[in-house]
Amino acid sequence: MTLSKTIQVRGAVVAITGGARGIGRATARAFLESGARVAIGDVDAAAAKETARELAEAARGKAIGLPLDVTSRDSLADFLDGTVGTLGDLSVLVNNAGIMPTGLFSDEALVMTERMIDINLRGVVHGSALAIKHFGDRRGHIINVASLAGVAGFPGVATYCATKHAVIGFTEALHRELRDQDIGVTAVLPGVVRTELSAGNSVPGWIRPLAEVDPEDVARAIVGTVGSRRTRVSVPRPMGALLKTMSLMPDGARQFSERLARFDSAFTKTDPVARAAYHQRINGEHS
Repeated sequence: MTLSKTIQVRGAVVAITGGARGIGRATARAFLESGARVAIGDVDAAAAKETARELAEAARGKAIGLPLDVTSRDSLADFLDGTVGTLGDLSVLVNNAGIMPTGLFSDEALVMTERMIDINLRGVVHGSALAIKHFGDRRGHIINVASLAGVAGFPGVATYCATKHAVIGFTEALHRELRDQDIGVTAVLPGVVRTELSAGNSVPGWIRPLAEVDPEDVARAIVGTVGSRRTRVSVPRPMGALLKTMSLMPDGARQFSERLARFDSAFTKTDPVARAAYHQRINGEHS
């Protein structure tokens, strides 16, 4: 089912948070190649501008890069105002910014716990509220990048899982609130994405084809959901189905399956060297 007034991606104005790298960058490229005008927001303002320049040149489209700290509602408001002021009325907001430090919860610093909640959850909530005001009486779509970690619990990423569970619940509630207003709200749930965020995980080789995806796969799913009434989209779909099946198992059977797939240690037994650069960056940045 689609919105009663279908959103056309070509010509649409799309704002993407955390858009300078990874899924955000791939999504910006996919929208540009589909004919949309794109605003890339990132706490690394220089990277946002450079990414916008590179992608716009490659796709021969229109893109701008703007500074954005999703932990600040005022910064989010400035980002969306800047998007509209330069590109036109907002059509789509992709709440993509997020961080995923790994390690045992008992070792997690309070500042990192708060940062995850601020970026992964509050950024989505505040961004969505501001986007709705921009949509007004016009059609629009909010796409929240959650995670398949939001439908299960994986040791080593407890707070991350909590924020993504919350994003999924928020998305489903907001979807129901706005269903009669021509505003779509969808959560996209990636598995293990081959980006810096998930580097160094210990997912076993035999399950990687089922669990892993490239950022371009997630980007295609995001673009493809614009104008739909779907509340959840899993990428890859088989992994989403597997986790749903496991959630229905008795505890003993589920725990055995998790150990077999090594879901219980994929993010507790990580390669510290592979994750060092990412952890260093998120300790010094907000998204």
